[in-house]
Amino acid sequence: MNYPWHLYVMAFLYVLAGINHFLKPKIYLRIMPRYLPAHKFLVYLSGIFEIALGIGVCFSATKDISIYGIIAMLIVFLLVHFYMLSSEKAGAGLPKWLLVLRVPLQFVLMYWAYYYLSY
Repeated sequence: MNYPWHLYVMAFLYVLAGINHFLKPKIYLRIMPRYLPAHKFLVYLSGIFEIALGIGVCFSATKDISIYGIIAMLIVFLLVHFYMLSSEKAGAGLPKWLLVLRVPLQFVLMYWAYYYLSY
């Protein structure tokens, strides 16, 4: 478990993001694509996954599977980011430039996670 400090930063950010799904679910409910069912359940489920995967990267027995899980989760989250670009209402009042910037950011986050497979 002697990983670089920035892996723990990444883990902490996912745990924090996951906790936020429970503290402020309305934020996430507003950006859920209409074509997905059971919005509240999916918001809480994604929060659980973010917390579990964030913790999982800290342990050698679960690190690699958690990294693959984070990458898969970020791919799924692209659905939300593209949905938010579909209309002003779906964009939740965020500026268009920020919504566009979030798409490549997902790929940066995927690479950040992928980077730790070599440890």
